[in-house]
Amino acid sequence: MTPATERAGLLFGAAAALIWGGYLAVTRFAVGVGLHADDLAFLRYATAGLLMAPWFMRHRPLAAGGVGWPRGLLLAALAGPPFVLVGASGFLFAPLAHSAVIQLGTLTLTSFALSAGLLGEPVRGHRLAGVMTIVAGLAITAGPGLLGTGAETWKGDLLFALAGSMWALFTVLHRRWRIPAAPTTAVVSVLSGALYTPVYLAGAGARLLATDPWLLSALAVMLGGLAGVAALFAFSHAVHRLGSARASLFPALAPGIAILIGVPLTGETPSTLQLAGVAIVSVGLLLAVRKGRPPAASSSSTASASPQSTTSGRRRRSTRERVGM
Repeated sequence: MTPATERAGLLFGAAAALIWGGYLAVTRFAVGVGLHADDLAFLRYATAGLLMAPWFMRHRPLAAGGVGWPRGLLLAALAGPPFVLVGASGFLFAPLAHSAVIQLGTLTLTSFALSAGLLGEPVRGHRLAGVMTIVAGLAITAGPGLLGTGAETWKGDLLFALAGSMWALFTVLHRRWRIPAAPTTAVVSVLSGALYTPVYLAGAGARLLATDPWLLSALAVMLGGLAGVAALFAFSHAVHRLGSARASLFPALAPGIAILIGVPLTGETPSTLQLAGVAIVSVGLLLAVRKGRPPAASSSSTASASPQSTTSGRRRRSTRERVGM
């Protein structure tokens, strides 16, 4: 991996995290004005599907944009409406703080485990320390709300863990199949929009008719254009450039970004504990994504091979000189 490739991957990952943070803040605002999770899922995937439909139709549509129907449907199930609905359903039983820690913590840890087991990506000591620092920072950011429990809280926690595992599996499969960013974004967006839109319109579609059209337009741009297309495109590039284990760390920044963006949007002022948690998550991310030193064995073998190759080159030149070449 060249330094330029790594820098590009880090920038793409940071861009995805920034958009996802804005998505969380806007979602919190939208729920506050009366919209439901299925409304937001429809706005996200119907808009994203329409935006990516031209690309999809120009690039082997009969083969699902070149991805293939089995793989395309699986990716859409893992990163499409089922992912949103599973995660949102967890709020029926458990508080928001549990989602921030359990869903994102499961995503990070599962991605690392699957990347090591299925892809053979190395799990170095500094990365493991960074992951644990991120999980600790998420717990601090969640604050006292993490201690909130009820008779059915475990159900919400299981749903949050399932949602995090779904996105982790999506990340690893995307890396394993080596699907470029554009086909990944197109197949998830178009298939999600095509399959979910009729289901939504047959059920709760009339609820959006009572919502301000300007608000719906703004939400469509944020949820569908930015979170549904731009963030997925950027994250896909990060996976290609950094690997699934390192790229999966960036979603952990989203809660902290959402807290900061939510100050002017919702009027909620972050506490000192939350700001400390955001700082700890950032430190953990920097620790985990940095490129480790190459193994000592490879360095020594390279060093020992260099004199031999140099000597061989000198001998060949000497031979050519002797025969007049």
